Amino acid sequence: MVKKIILIFISAMGVLLACAVIYNFLPEEKLQRNDKIDKIIVVKSLRKMEVYSNGKLLKVYNIAVSRNSIGDKQFEGDEKTPEGIYFINDKNPNSGYHKNLGISYPDSTDIKEAGLLNKPAGGDIKIHGIRNYMGFIGKFHRLRDWTKGCIAVTDEEIDEIYEHTPIGTPIEIKP
Repeated sequence: MVKKIILIFISAMGVLLACAVIYNFLPEEKLQRNDKIDKIIVVKSLRKMEVYSNGKLLKVYNIAVSRNSIGDKQFEGDEKTPEGIYFINDKNPNSGYHKNLGISYPDSTDIKEAGLLNKPAGGDIKIHGIRNYMGFIGKFHRLRDWTKGCIAVTDEEIDEIYEHTPIGTPIEIKP
């Protein structure tokens, strides 16, 4: 009886492992070569990032956000992802997180609100991939929120977003 239970457990673990491998490596639809992202909308509560071109939804990405994901970023160190309308203001191909796109946080309102708390607003908010040398984690990074205020996607996804998104693209981050 014990051998049968162990065999069933091992079989179930094998099926679970096979499903996990398929999930992580199952290819997803790519953007078309000539697609240009001209608007990004992030919905933190849904862990989704939508990219648009000329009002047409091109793709939806599953994302991870900050560990302290509820509410708007108020000051440096609160580990929250900001909410509001910003712009892509930088592209870094040599990031500590594969690649990244800079987000124009903080704006003047963010600076004023943090000042009312006698704290700096912070900055360095990005859309980025997975920490260098950890890319093998792939889609599993989405299982928990882990950033300190950024928006994270897989390395393959940031490669795609990076290629198709020009500096100046608006990004709206919603609760």
